[in-house]
Amino acid sequence: MTEQAYLVLLALADGPRHGYGVVQAVVTLSDGRVRLGAGTLYGVLDRLVEAGYARVCGEEVVDGRLRRYYELTDEGGAAAAAHTRELAALAARAKRALAARPALGGT
Repeated sequence: MTEQAYLVLLALADGPRHGYGVVQAVVTLSDGRVRLGAGTLYGVLDRLVEAGYARVCGEEVVDGRLRRYYELTDEGGAAAAAHTRELAALAARAKRALAARPALGGT
């Protein structure tokens, strides 16, 4: 799972959001490090919908523009939880590997 897809799933974890809401949530979740453009966002959302991890749950017109809302499916929640466990295990292994590394330059 790509970082972008993972962050979008996390953005949907607390309830349905429209595209701009997902973008804002991803910025917050990544501490400003990841900013999704419209093309990237909707490409990720399309792939998540196709995979069964998210679904369109509503639409409305606001200021003459269509606003589509997406929500996490049970499968998407399970995938995000599984990926979170994988990342936690990787982080634990990385911490052990770095702790075992000898200090450089005698410090």
